Amino acid sequence: MHHPPMKRVYTALNLPDAHLLRDLLQQAGIAAHVFNENANSLVGLVPVASGQPQVWIAQPHQEPHAKAVIADYQSRSPTTVTKTCTACGESSPGEFDSCWNCGAAFPEATQ
Repeated sequence: MHHPPMKRVYTALNLPDAHLLRDLLQQAGIAAHVFNENANSLVGLVPVASGQPQVWIAQPHQEPHAKAVIADYQSRSPTTVTKTCTACGESSPGEFDSCWNCGAAFPEATQ
C-alpha cells in the first residue's frame, strides 16, 4: 500500500510552539507530528532553519484545513510579535529577552 508523503505545514519558533500547534491540529482531526524535537542540540552544526522544530501532517490533502488552523493559531498567539537579532539576523518571539539562536541580548524596547 502506497502512503502519500507527509507534508510540512509549519516551522515553529520553539518546541512549545510546535507542540501546541500539533495538539491544535490533532484536535481538529488532522494527524500531525513534530520533527526536529532534539535539533536544538545541533544549533551551530546545521543551518538554522533546518534546526527549528517543524510540524508535518500525515495527509497532504488536509493541508488547506491545517493552514486554516495555523492561521487561527497565529492570529491569537502572543508570539506573533517578533524581534530581529542585530547580531545574527534571526527572529525570536517578542517575549524573549535574548536571541534564541546566538544568545545576544535584545536592546530594551523603546516605547
